[in-house]
Amino acid sequence: MLWCWRALSVISVGSGRWAGCLCGCHRHLSMAKSKFEYVRDFEVDDTCLPNCWIVVRLDGRNFHRFSEQHEFKKPNDDRALHLMTKCAQTVMQELEDIAIAYGQSDEYSFVFKKKSRWFKRRASKFMTHVVSQFASSYVFYWKDYFKDQQLLYPPGFDGRIVLYPSNQNLKDYLSWRQADCHVNNLYNTVFWMLVQRSGLTPVQAQDRLQGTLAGDKNEILFSEFNINYNNEPLMYRKGTVLIWQKINEVMTKKIKLPKEAEEKEVEVTRTRTKVVPLHCDIIGDQFWEEYPEILAEDS
Repeated sequence: MLWCWRALSVISVGSGRWAGCLCGCHRHLSMAKSKFEYVRDFEVDDTCLPNCWIVVRLDGRNFHRFSEQHEFKKPNDDRALHLMTKCAQTVMQELEDIAIAYGQSDEYSFVFKKKSRWFKRRASKFMTHVVSQFASSYVFYWKDYFKDQQLLYPPGFDGRIVLYPSNQNLKDYLSWRQADCHVNNLYNTVFWMLVQRSGLTPVQAQDRLQGTLAGDKNEILFSEFNINYNNEPLMYRKGTVLIWQKINEVMTKKIKLPKEAEEKEVEVTRTRTKVVPLHCDIIGDQFWEEYPEILAEDS
């Protein structure tokens, strides 16, 4: 049996025994590796193409049932939306190669930089790290947003990865998700007004809205419920955009000045880069002109 002055582990394989130290000495592990390392050949190469934006989009699994059992307010629950954003901010703070994120309802899209070399651009690493960090954060921060509602069971999220080779492709993708947010929210706003205030059953409300266009839905809201859809909160209509911004923070610090016997409190301004939520239009050019660093080649 071989011994190493570092931490030693003994591996029993078949009728033989190999001593392998935890430090990974090649001298101690070579016998085991030579016989079993072939299993690595079954791993599939999932390296993402270079010079492409890597988008990880996650969605809540069976969130319709989850929202009902946890009594989410309809058509929008501020607690749930803010919790989703908090989880997304946590993901961005942990994985700093994310240039921008966009979320609505029970989904969030995370855009990794074109030139990111994080985990050698392995798709499985991107997806599993994002989804696991988001899901664990959802459970961890639940009590901060749903103070009176117990979490009955842990939620599930699934993820997918899509690569976009050009800046325009990426902008079109994010525009698609924001357009989807508008379509879904307009429908849900009318649907729940018909159920909650007109007394229709869900089936009756669905039949009422079948075949209607956006103008028809706006007219129902205005004429029957005196609601101007354009005055609804931007977070509902536009979703949430997360970007990195430099923020000046004023802090109080105790310092001891020369010739002073006691410490004195002074205000100190520090600049920090933080993940900031915005509720704005990203389909037009104004957003991208205001934040050109997001798409910068050297980002």
